[in-house]
Amino acid sequence: MNRELVIDRRRITDADDCYVIAEIGHNHQGEVQKAKDLFREAKECGADAVKLQKRDNRSLFTREMFNKPYEHRNSFGRTYGEHREFLEFGRDEYRELQDYARELGITFFVTAFDIPSADFLAELDMPAFKIASGDLRNTPLLRHVARLGKPIILSTGGGDMEDIQAAYDAIMPHNTHLCLLQCTANYPTPPEEMNLRTITTLRKAFPEQVVGLSDHYNGIVMAVAAFVLGARVIEKHFTLNHTWKGSDHAMSLEPIGLSKMVRDLHRARAAMGDGVKRPLPTEKDALLKMAKALFAARDLAAGHILSATDIALKSPGDGLSPCEMDSLVGRRLRHPMATEQKFTWDDVE
Repeated sequence: MNRELVIDRRRITDADDCYVIAEIGHNHQGEVQKAKDLFREAKECGADAVKLQKRDNRSLFTREMFNKPYEHRNSFGRTYGEHREFLEFGRDEYRELQDYARELGITFFVTAFDIPSADFLAELDMPAFKIASGDLRNTPLLRHVARLGKPIILSTGGGDMEDIQAAYDAIMPHNTHLCLLQCTANYPTPPEEMNLRTITTLRKAFPEQVVGLSDHYNGIVMAVAAFVLGARVIEKHFTLNHTWKGSDHAMSLEPIGLSKMVRDLHRARAAMGDGVKRPLPTEKDALLKMAKALFAARDLAAGHILSATDIALKSPGDGLSPCEMDSLVGRRLRHPMATEQKFTWDDVE
């Protein structure tokens, strides 16, 4: 099987390091400078990509939902629509952020929540598209984005295998560059709802697609577990401060957490090895100290026929191995042996 996805010249395969997406969403609070700060910190933490979200709010929401009062501590407007509009960037801001991402050397792309947003992002020549779990069943959006020809990363929260298959069938005739993310659309996600074995299920069901995890767990351990199960893309919410205003900050990683997650993902890849069991040179000293060898349990006379009680198992283990004990028992000594003298084959007939 040859799973491969290429985003902005970065190859993602089973043999490569995990592709880490720092999901900023709207944690920038509508400020370009904060977005830049998040981009810079994500790059320093080792993330491969940063991601925002784009909505065409006027067309996306009903008038009732747009005008619904939205007055609580995380609100940036009196209504839900005003709140969402406050957080949106326009073309100039996106161009500025694209330039900054190129300067940093980090990939920048966006989740498209609707067809106008997808077209907006296509005009900016984004290197990939993310589709959120809420649009897993949005066949018109899936087909539209697929026809744009860029790699697609699709979250599967709230769906079952039939939903995922239907999304796959909608996308693949137009675009084969698809990554499927196991996801639980609960923020944050408790451990018992992560269902990480779904990663294995997706890899079996879609043997040519890269599989990953959109990780809403409040910590870093699930990403490493997902990697071991075969996930090669990890999306993780990212902030500079858990206490900032906004609903996502509390469950997002701060820089120290993202750095540790990236570090542990790299270590996990190295730790996987090749599956061939072999002794390693680095084990030699420890095993010499811990292992046992065969020693004389007491003073023994020449010509003595050895029994099990004549042989002691002692460290260090730089002599005959205990596995040779049965072969040593019953043999005649060629010469006397002193207590704790190490046995060799030359000592016996």
